[in-house]
Amino acid sequence: QVQLTESAGGWVQPGGSLTLSCAVSGRASSTWTMAWFRQAPGKEREFVAAIRRNDGHPRYADSVKGRFTISRDNVKNTMALQMNSLKPEDTAIYYCAWTSRSWITGYMGRQEGYDYWGQGTQVTVSS
Repeated sequence: QVQLTESAGGWVQPGGSLTLSCAVSGRASSTWTMAWFRQAPGKEREFVAAIRRNDGHPRYADSVKGRFTISRDNVKNTMALQMNSLKPEDTAIYYCAWTSRSWITGYMGRQEGYDYWGQGTQVTVSS
């Protein structure tokens, strides 16, 4: 069993920055892929960013490229999402996800590729 614990989100003004983190506990794995998804009110959950443990290869949704940076710490077993230049449309509940599989780039953004999910953390961007 794997537990994912997300850091608290928060409120930030447009143009501001916020960092989310996700800590993994439970089952150990030499390989994994972790991701962030988000769900805005009235919308379906969508992919934000993902990263592989072994090589740190990232993948980003087009909507966040150049603004968000995903990283991982293999020693601490954590993942972080640095969000810059935040926009009101980034407002959503952000979910951390994990799988022991090391996905190819094309599959990193697919929700069905992840086996464990965090509870979600609210990020609100408004003035």
